[in-house]
Amino acid sequence: MSRGDPVALPGPRAPGAAMSVPAPPEPERNPDLGRDPDPGRDLPAPAGTTVSGRFVALVAAFAGIAAIAVMVPDLRRFTPFPLVMVGWLISLCVHEFGHAVVAYGSGDLSMRDKGYLTLDPLRYVNVQFSIVWPLLILAIGGIGLPGGAVYVNTAALRTRWRRSLVFAAGPLATFAVLLALLFVLQSGPSSPLYESLAFLAFLQLTALALNLLPVPGLDGWGVVEPWLPGAVRTAAARFAPVAVALLFVLLFFRPVNRAFFMSLFGLGQMIGLDVDAAIDGLERFQFWNWLAAGH
Repeated sequence: MSRGDPVALPGPRAPGAAMSVPAPPEPERNPDLGRDPDPGRDLPAPAGTTVSGRFVALVAAFAGIAAIAVMVPDLRRFTPFPLVMVGWLISLCVHEFGHAVVAYGSGDLSMRDKGYLTLDPLRYVNVQFSIVWPLLILAIGGIGLPGGAVYVNTAALRTRWRRSLVFAAGPLATFAVLLALLFVLQSGPSSPLYESLAFLAFLQLTALALNLLPVPGLDGWGVVEPWLPGAVRTAAARFAPVAVALLFVLLFFRPVNRAFFMSLFGLGQMIGLDVDAAIDGLERFQFWNWLAAGH
């Protein structure tokens, strides 16, 4: 994202999508795992739901960087990059937690045992897809591309409505983060954090828009997929590994690229996001540009 034409890189996997896992054969197992044998009963209280210390550390780091930006003006030019990156990782955890908590409540009790209910970033991310690729894409164009995933046993979900809700829960969590940032931004441009938070909010908007597209491999497809004929679902499953990459290739083409960002700029203005401040936030985030310029 820039004042000229932004550029998008092809993504290797779905941004922040919940991943379907085919159900294995039914061996003897702990009755608390897999499909609930009695859907009418209350689910047991999850054992692995303590908030991860790593997530608490991320929140503390975000608050600390924000405090430095406010209290130490001489360091303010160095804070946008770590502030946005840490804020982005926090929002990734919230997105994936949204998938996991709804999947757990819908019958996939393995969410607890996989640690997805703890908000632990290491449960959702890997270095290549959650850090390297998002950094490259942010550096070039400012597209929000979380690379986390939760692996859902869709066979354990009780109804098609619940399966759709599980895939919708991640984008809904992202939307909640966006609303929270918009609320904070009501403080106005006098805040030294204003541009950085506006850029972080715009990243939530880009991730939300991409994730809701009904493309195999994205959450938007997961919402509609349970309602489609079996032949369509089977064909889409074969296409899913390349579908998201093709989507990002399309964003290389100037007309598609321009239409995508102009639509998001318009949508951002409709919901009260200061788009000009978001662009300024991207420029502050890309600290290497002013370093190269010798500032």
